[in-house]
Amino acid sequence: MKMLRLWLVSSAAAGLLATSGGAASASADYELAYWPMNEAPGSRTMRDATGHGFDGRIGSEVAVGLRSGDRIAYGFERLEPDTPPARPGHVVIVPDDDRLDPGSRDYAIGMRLRTRDYFGNIVQKGQATVPGGSFKLQIPNGRVQCWFRGSRTSLLVTAPKPINDGQWHTVRCERTSDGVTLIVDQRVVASRDGWTGPIANSWPLAIGGKTTCDQVDVGCDYFAGDIDYVAVDVDEPGW
Repeated sequence: MKMLRLWLVSSAAAGLLATSGGAASASADYELAYWPMNEAPGSRTMRDATGHGFDGRIGSEVAVGLRSGDRIAYGFERLEPDTPPARPGHVVIVPDDDRLDPGSRDYAIGMRLRTRDYFGNIVQKGQATVPGGSFKLQIPNGRVQCWFRGSRTSLLVTAPKPINDGQWHTVRCERTSDGVTLIVDQRVVASRDGWTGPIANSWPLAIGGKTTCDQVDVGCDYFAGDIDYVAVDVDEPGW
């Protein structure tokens, strides 16, 4: 059912973009990676349901198999920001693969989450200054932000309203040649025109925080809350 729900989010977003004049067109509709996050408690491998092989390593501190009605999710406990030590077990890691880089393709990241906190990096590939560019979704002050940093420029979009109400929300961020668009609960909430340029780095895809940090000079920005699924869509597979 989660794959159907993701398709509905994408379809609804496409219609909204067509009528709202948003920056990005919703053409990233090839499912490159899809992590349902429905493994049994104690599992330490996050399975990619597409069959493309993008399995991830679940950190030892991530709660797996959490049930909420008909949903199964991962849980990420609250860790105080910028307070040592770093906790790498808090993060889910998908090893670097060129196919997961946006490159010059239309590229979208979608997920369902809930939180009562006001900070943390949800999903990212690369960090702020790494060669090749990077992207991330984060939730400062409870408001979702989506950021793509490419060879030409960086584009950041921010939701106008917080979603840290403890309820489930869907989030999708799309990067195309026209710009970046943020969709929350199937509604376009923010967009910005422009072209980031290609993005390709040698870093893993991380869920729940940064992979390289020490909580002293570099904060780990650990996410606090539950995540039901994460998906990556592109306009073409690239292989």
